[in-house]
This record gives sequence, structure tokens and C-alpha cells, in this order.
Amino acid sequence: MSSRPEEDLCCPLCHDVFIDPVVLTCNHSFCKGCLKSWWTKKQLHDCPVCKRRSSKEFPPVNLVLKNLCECFLQERDQSASEALCTLHSEELQLFCLDHQQPVCHICRESETHNKHSFMPINEAAQVLKEELQTSLHPLKEKLEYFKEVKVKFDQTAGHLKVQVHRTELQIKKQFQKLHQFLEEEEEARMAALREEDEQKFERNPALSVRATEEELRAEDVSFLHNDKAAVERLQRPLLEDPQLPSGALIDQAKHLGNLTFNIWSKMKDMVPYSPLILDPNTANPNLFLSEDLTSVRRGEYQKLPDNPERFDNFCSVLGSEGFNSGTHSWDVQVGDSTYWLLGVLAESAQKKGDIWSGLWIMDYVRTFPNQKPWINSDVRCKLRARTIAHTAGDLEEYRKSRYDLRRIHFCDGEYYAGSPLDPHTPLRVQKKPRRVRVNLDWNRGELLFSDPDTNTHIHTCTHTFTERMFPYFDIGGEVKILPVKVCVTVE
Repeated sequence: MSSRPEEDLCCPLCHDVFIDPVVLTCNHSFCKGCLKSWWTKKQLHDCPVCKRRSSKEFPPVNLVLKNLCECFLQERDQSASEALCTLHSEELQLFCLDHQQPVCHICRESETHNKHSFMPINEAAQVLKEELQTSLHPLKEKLEYFKEVKVKFDQTAGHLKVQVHRTELQIKKQFQKLHQFLEEEEEARMAALREEDEQKFERNPALSVRATEEELRAEDVSFLHNDKAAVERLQRPLLEDPQLPSGALIDQAKHLGNLTFNIWSKMKDMVPYSPLILDPNTANPNLFLSEDLTSVRRGEYQKLPDNPERFDNFCSVLGSEGFNSGTHSWDVQVGDSTYWLLGVLAESAQKKGDIWSGLWIMDYVRTFPNQKPWINSDVRCKLRARTIAHTAGDLEEYRKSRYDLRRIHFCDGEYYAGSPLDPHTPLRVQKKPRRVRVNLDWNRGELLFSDPDTNTHIHTCTHTFTERMFPYFDIGGEVKILPVKVCVTVE
């Protein structure tokens, strides 16, 4: 109501706020008393504004307008009372800086405000508004931040639904494969049982006679079709003296012995086991993981939630399980990828921004036919940056960082190993490996790389691990974690 113009609530006759407003058929409103006085003087029941004749001698009350006017008057009276001193009913013109409250000129002379400092109330209001505006600025920034966070939360909530849907489909798909395997295995076992039953049936003379008697009762056409087989079945037992043969009964032990174990043992041969599963929640948006989360390839950028675990600068992804004890090994199929980086990453390492703090390296340089390498100015800058990174000062700064990466990487024909104390070590590899085996011995502090195809050692990093280490992958093409064979021992 305070923002509504007072003119909208005034009677056209008395030009004051409506009192008991009534509305005519022409939709013009007037105070009830003003309209009655007007009609008494004019002796005509017409509208004072548009002169239209009113069909009602007693116009109805405009309840909406009446309520609006009453609210307006209450607010105006309240504002007027607030502008007056509650002790002296004088206008509040001063502001006491000591008590931080508005006062009148009589209050200033009173004992309560003796020796206090005062400001004109309009100046004090301006100063406080400016202070409040200053305090409001960081709150506005915080509000904008909250809005950005809300957008991320909304994106995360939407991605959660997508994850649930995809995971449900994959679970159903995997169980469908298992159901199909069990159904096929059941049918094979039942077929083997029926086959043995038929074989035992044919070798039993009593059963042959009984079957022939049943065929004699059959219809003529059916009998003629089976007559030859029935004669042969009866002649076989007559060739030798009838006796109960050995093994005439069903071999139940063969069909039921360790049935579930044998089925499970056969099932494990058709179900792959991966020693390492990739964590899609850490994958850079340019990386695409396979449905079983064992291979990763680089592709076009996809919109994903920027959760704290996700790499946003490097095309990296972590294993879903970290290790803080024991020995762990996994084979990675690198194939013909022109760039790959394998290793382990400390749990405390940052995932956002440039995680190569204090280290500059040559990641990848491709040379073309009939073109000399290292001629590009940008390449020269990188080479110089790599040289600068090996200075003692930079290495010392790098040692102080929380980042702890042990890795081996390949750049289109060149192999390097790196660690915080030795960021860039060229390696001599005689034959390009198609597979790389990573072996982490956490307790001994060793990270070993080898070629499992040729059983050749490539490099070993040594370090005293003090926290959980996660398998780390940074790729430019596609790599796959190879499955391992599962062995079962019976004690």
C-alpha cells in the first residue's frame, strides 16, 4: 500500500481517502456520504463524473476499495506515529550516535542523552544506508555463488538420474546373460538325462516288451510306421539269455554330483574378471568409458557435473579402488595409441586445474616426413621450459607440493618416467609394447613397469608411500585394462 499513489484512493467529490465507498453501475466510486449529499443538491440520481443515470437508489458498497482504503489509512497513521517521539510526541529530527536511535530536540536536552553526539536524521540515515550497502555487497556475491552452486546441484541431480537409469540397464543386461547361460546349461543337463534314459530303455528287455504291447494297441497307420522298429527291438533280447545288465539304472551321481559347483566353475570361464575398475566420476569430460568400466577412449567434450573428484584440465581418470598396503598388478592394452600415461596418484593430489605444479615436460611432438623436428618456436619454448624445470629451485618447490605422481608415459615414439624427485627421465625401450604391466608394491615402495608379452622390465620407481595410491590413466587415444584368469582351489 505504501507504494500505491494516494490519488487512486481519493473520492472525486471530497478529494480525500474514501470513507464507506459505493460503486455505481458505470463503475465510478464515491464516498457514501458525498454521493448522498450530491444527489440531494441535484435531485437527480446521476453519476457526478460521467452524468450517467444510476438505476439504483442505494448503490452497493465497494468492499475491495473499502479494504484498500482502510489498510492505507492504517499504514499512514502508523508511519506518522513512528515519526514522532514516543516520550514527547515531537518530530524525530536527530539521531543519537551513542544510543544509535532517533530522538527529538527535547530528548537531546534530557539527562539520558547528556554529552552525546547527534546528527541530523537524514544525514544519519544516509550514512547507515551506505554502510548497509557496503555490507550488502559481499552478501550479493555470496548469493551469486549460491546460485552457481545451485545450478551445479541441479546438473548433478539430473546426472544422478541418468546414472541410475544407465546402471539399471547394465545390471539387467548382465543378469540377462547369466539367466540365458543358466537356461542353456539346464537344457543341456536335461537333454543328457533324457539321452541316458533312452539308452537304458533300449537295453531293458522288459521295457521293450511293454513298449511293443503299447504299439499293438496303437492305430493302424501309427502301428505300420513303427512296426519295423518294434520287431528289431524284440529280436535284440532273444539273441542272448535274458538277464539284468550292469548299469541298468540312471547314473544320478553323474547328473547331480557337485551340480551347482560345476555350473559355477563353468560360468566363471565365460565371465571375465578385471583386476581394476575405472571410476567414471573422476573421468575428464573428454573421456568415454566402456559399459563394463574397463576401457577408456578420448572423444568430444561432454557436459558432466563438475564434482570435486573429476579432472577438469587433464584427460585423466582414476581407478575406483585405492591401495594403502599389499601388492597389486594390472595389465593395460595400449595398442597403437600415440599418447598414454600410466601410473598411480596419491589420494591427496588435487584434481582441478594444472596438477603439474613445478614441472614442465614435452608431452607430445609429432614429426612429419621431410620436416625437421624441433623447429617450431612453441616447441623451443617447451624445451626451454623443460630445462628450467630441472633447476634446483623449481624441484624444491615441486617437492613441497601435495601432488605425488609416479608414472610412465609414451609420446609418439618417446618414453619417459617421472616422479616428484625425478620429473622427467627418458627411457630406452627396444620394442614398442602393445601391453604394459603395472605392479605396485606399496609396502616395499616400488612401482614397476614391464612388457608382459616379452617379459621385459621397463622401469621401476621407488618411493616410501604414506597414503592411499590410486591407479592413474592419461590418454590420447584408447586403452583397456585386460581381464585376468580366475583360478579356484579346493582345500
